[in-house]
Amino acid sequence: MDQIKVQDMPRLQRGRKLVESDGTVKNVRMKRYLDGEKKAGEWRWKDEALAGRELNGLRVMMALLNNWDLKDINNAIYEEKPSTGLPDRVYMVSDLGATFGPTGIRVPLSKARDNLEAYSKSQFIRKVTTEHVDFQAPTRPQCILMFDVKDYVRRTKMEWIGRHIPVDDVRWIGSLLSQLSVAQIRDAFRAAGYTPEQTDAFAKVVVRRIEELRAI
Repeated sequence: MDQIKVQDMPRLQRGRKLVESDGTVKNVRMKRYLDGEKKAGEWRWKDEALAGRELNGLRVMMALLNNWDLKDINNAIYEEKPSTGLPDRVYMVSDLGATFGPTGIRVPLSKARDNLEAYSKSQFIRKVTTEHVDFQAPTRPQCILMFDVKDYVRRTKMEWIGRHIPVDDVRWIGSLLSQLSVAQIRDAFRAAGYTPEQTDAFAKVVVRRIEELRAI
C-alpha cells in the first residue's frame, strides 16, 4: 500500500517524521492486529450466551456479503495479550472465502464465490414484517448436491442464520453501515486487488444493500 490517511492520528513516539500534518502516512505496510495472538477455539452460531443485538448484526452482515459457508468451524475465538488493553477474547468469523457470489453453494464451486454477476443479481432481503426481517442468504444448496446427504442437510440447517432477525437490530446495523462512505467501500475492494471496474461494480451492490437496510 502506497499510503493511508488516519483520522485523529495520535502523536507517535516513534516514526513521527513519517506522518504528515493531515494524518497521511506513506509507504505503509499493514498488519492484522490479531496476528500472533493465540486462537482459543471456535464459537457456535447457536451459542445462547452470544445471542443479542451484536450477533444479529453479524447475521445481517453475512447476508449482505452473501456468505453461504456459515459452518461453526469458520468462526474463531482469539485471546488477546493483556498489554493491548483490548477485550480478553475476540469472537470473529475467520473464514469469509465463500462471499460476494450467489446466496448458496453451487456447482461449479468456482462460480459460488467472488462472482460479480451472481452477487449483483441475487436477492438480498427476502421478507419484512413488523417484527422481523428474513434475508435470502444463506440458502440451501442446489439439488444436484444432494448426493452428499450429510453436507446437504447441514447446509440446509444454516438457513436460520439469515432469517427471523428483529427489525430493530437490522435498523441498528444498517445505521452503522450507512456511516461508511462510498470511497471507503471502494477502498476495501481496491485493497483486495480488484480492478477499478470490479471495485466500482461490487461497491455499487454493497451501497445498494446498505440503502435497503436503511429503508426498513
